[in-house]
Amino acid sequence: MKVIPRQVRFFATAAGAIPAKEFILSLPKSERKIVGGDINAAQWSNPWKKPIVGFLGKGLWEVRTTLPNTISRIIFFEYEGVMILLHGFKKTTQKTPAEIIKIALTRKKLYENQK
Repeated sequence: MKVIPRQVRFFATAAGAIPAKEFILSLPKSERKIVGGDINAAQWSNPWKKPIVGFLGKGLWEVRTTLPNTISRIIFFEYEGVMILLHGFKKTTQKTPAEIIKIALTRKKLYENQK
C-alpha cells in the first residue's frame, strides 16, 4: 500500500494575512528548516502522536518543534484530510496560553465557515 502524505494549507485572513506562514518566514533560515522538517514529518504521520504532534483539544493539534535556543509550535486542525496551519509562535511557558488557543479556534471557525 502506497503511503500518501497529507496536504498542507495555510489559513489566510480576509485581509490576506497568512499568520502561520508569516511566523515561519520570520524565523532564521536554520530554524525554518527545522520547523519545515517537523511539519513534513506530521504530514506523513498516521496517527499523529508525540513528540512531533500533540493534541490541544477542540479539534486543534500542534506541530512541536525543538529549536536550538527555544521551542516553537504550529497550531493546526484537519479539514477533509488536509492540515490547515492556523498559527505559529515561540513557546515561553509550559502550557499553551489560552489567548493562543482562542486565536486558533477563531481562525478554525472562520476557515470552516468559508467552506
